[in-house]
Amino acid sequence: MSAAADVTKLRESFGEKIWETLEFRGEQTVRVELGSLHDVLAKCRNDLGYEMILDISSLDHFGDDPRFEMVYEIATLDDSKHLRVKAKVSEDEKVPSVTDLWVGADWHEREVWDMMGIPFTGHPNMKRILMWEGYPFFPLRKDFPLAGRPTDMPDVAFTGVAPLEGGPFVTSAGAEDVARREPRARVVE
Repeated sequence: MSAAADVTKLRESFGEKIWETLEFRGEQTVRVELGSLHDVLAKCRNDLGYEMILDISSLDHFGDDPRFEMVYEIATLDDSKHLRVKAKVSEDEKVPSVTDLWVGADWHEREVWDMMGIPFTGHPNMKRILMWEGYPFFPLRKDFPLAGRPTDMPDVAFTGVAPLEGGPFVTSAGAEDVARREPRARVVE
């Protein structure tokens, strides 16, 4: 069986809860409603053989509602099938944890919480892993300034200008063309 056949099975099982299916360059993507996300992923794990979670990430569609989108990359152990499952998430919504399906989801969900501020229900240890506990901001959100935010905790956090600001691998938003706006190795003048 292929990932395309699995997408058909998911559509048959979940009907309108599957909002959209996409195929691009042989890769299959399924967009589901948030309320069905855990059930869809459980079916993928338990019935369709997707035993491995490769990645859990999130996107910030700043200015859109819902603002966020969760992205799950799952695969079979022999890597014969790969599936991407996506779900939109509003700022006030929580995402069901999938640590009960894949133990490896623990770290990925904590990273999404730490960097984007998307909370997970049912997670066994929802603590920050990169930023310190009590830090009130989420650095990968599009409204977080490149130079960072000042903090009242000088012994814990760097409070000066971000060390890469204007550096060779930072986007230059005001540049005159796309090539100069994109992050790339270049000489800093």
